[in-house]
Amino acid sequence: MTSESTAVNVPEDHDAEDASQTPLSRLEEEGDVAADYLEELLDIADIDGDIDIEVRNGRTYLSVVGDDEAEGLDTLVGTDGEVLEALQELTRLSVLSATGNRSRLVLDINGYRGERSVRLQELAETAVERVKAGETTVHLDPMSSYERKIVHDAVAELGFVSESEGEGAARHIVVSAD
Repeated sequence: MTSESTAVNVPEDHDAEDASQTPLSRLEEEGDVAADYLEELLDIADIDGDIDIEVRNGRTYLSVVGDDEAEGLDTLVGTDGEVLEALQELTRLSVLSATGNRSRLVLDINGYRGERSVRLQELAETAVERVKAGETTVHLDPMSSYERKIVHDAVAELGFVSESEGEGAARHIVVSAD
């Protein structure tokens, strides 16, 4: 055996750079890496779309939008946002690969997340109404952690209690009075 290491090493100056990098510049870097990844994907798929990057509340938000005549973006959302969720995870992996940092970036395509947020708010209100009407607990369908957060916040605003139950793809919210 030789004394050389076959493991991938991070250069010493890379650690110093990370330590001096502000959280904002790190999030901006995530956005740039993610946008490059998505731009390549859109080019390969021959889908037109513009990518907007925004950093707020300690997260990077990327939106892919197209004009009314742009075709193909809806296929990147998929049924119930399944393709969008997968694409978001792939984009996060691209950021991890390029930067060595885990990302909590949020990807939206053609305003799907905004529309879904409205539906989730309505779902929370309906669940609370059912509890008010006498049901002890209301179990909602499984959803992503991002969507569960939206519902938890909405339920809390209405003065009720919610908690997540289950594992993996079966993780769902249970709403109750206390």
